[in-house]
Amino acid sequence: MNKPVSCDIFCNVIDNYGDIGVCWRLARQLMNEHGLAVRLWVDDLSSLAKLCPEIDAALGTQQCRGVKVRHWTAEAFRAIPQSLSRPARHPLPLAGEGMGERVVADLVIEAFACKLPPGYIEAMVAQEHKTVWINLEYLSAEEWIESHHRLPSPHPSLPLTKYFFFPGFTPKTGGLLLERDLLARRDAFRNDTLQQQAFWRSVGLEMPAAETLKVSLFSYENAALPGLFDACANGTRPVLCLVPEGRILPQIRQYFDDPGPQAGSDYQRGQLHVRILPFLEQQRYDLLLWACDVNFVRGEDSFVRAQWAGRPFVWQIYPQHDEVHLKKLKAFIMLYGKQLGQPAIVALQGMWMAWNTETTSIEDGAGHSWPAFLAACGELEHHAQHWVRQLAENNLAMNLLDFDGEIGRMRALKSEG
Repeated sequence: MNKPVSCDIFCNVIDNYGDIGVCWRLARQLMNEHGLAVRLWVDDLSSLAKLCPEIDAALGTQQCRGVKVRHWTAEAFRAIPQSLSRPARHPLPLAGEGMGERVVADLVIEAFACKLPPGYIEAMVAQEHKTVWINLEYLSAEEWIESHHRLPSPHPSLPLTKYFFFPGFTPKTGGLLLERDLLARRDAFRNDTLQQQAFWRSVGLEMPAAETLKVSLFSYENAALPGLFDACANGTRPVLCLVPEGRILPQIRQYFDDPGPQAGSDYQRGQLHVRILPFLEQQRYDLLLWACDVNFVRGEDSFVRAQWAGRPFVWQIYPQHDEVHLKKLKAFIMLYGKQLGQPAIVALQGMWMAWNTETTSIEDGAGHSWPAFLAACGELEHHAQHWVRQLAENNLAMNLLDFDGEIGRMRALKSEG
């Protein structure tokens, strides 16, 4: 079977920008690097517009950076079954406005367990050409991921099979999204003073002095923030903390007693200088990660990008009921820390757990853990760069396409038999 020529990605926005961030990156990579005609169905266009300002949240259909973006509504699929009076025989006309003969792509990706519209599922059954249907799951470092990756899930009543595809950090998982030129662009930025100066001026600052610790802070609401800021303010080294607009702003307001923090706001307390940035689109957010010495990230998308940055980072995992998320957090710490020395892994675990656990105890807080984390940053940076080299060998987009081809070959052998 030839490689797929078209792909539909369905995204139901739940977790702020993490899910749509992953889907938007995947859509552009499949189009840019592999030549697929990609259609991204998303139920919340305003979230995508934050990541890509060229998106018009009021338009139900639009072309953006080579990807066809469609607003996912119930009405968009209501007429699909009726349009299929005969099996489709031609590639999906993604550039067209109508639903046409062929409404189903060669590769269909259901992101993060969202449910495909019933009309679309009926269309998959009706077409002559068999689609490869993927459920792209959430990223996790838990051991069970390896045994569940690529497992089939036959539909209970229709002649369709969905396959579970798990991103991950080991060769037995689906890997991570990595553009072909990302690491080269990162290194070029870090080796070019003019690029760095241009970035700092774009956020309203001159390039910081070498002794200044540069920190990016992208966070959900977090009770650990005051302790961290206190530790930075009372430390011996100047700290510049860059905070993109988001859910942490109410706590910035409370900490600095400012009724209206917004992009451009500056705060100074002791050794700590905080600058509020506008919400950054994906490419500019990468520059922020590359420009900083330590990156605080949240959710899934920024978590992965922080790893590609090759710097020490602190992850705030999306909180779940009954603290299920802490199990996932510990699984990653265990995997990530395997090659770290004991002091470094203790410092990493202490900081990460403090950042993800509400506590009223100063001894268990982020401020208490921060000095040890900073002391370990030399080893953590060396390890982060080694970790990148390991991860880069397992590319999610390429693995998806290879799996699509494998399913196609299995089907061909079955039909011949």
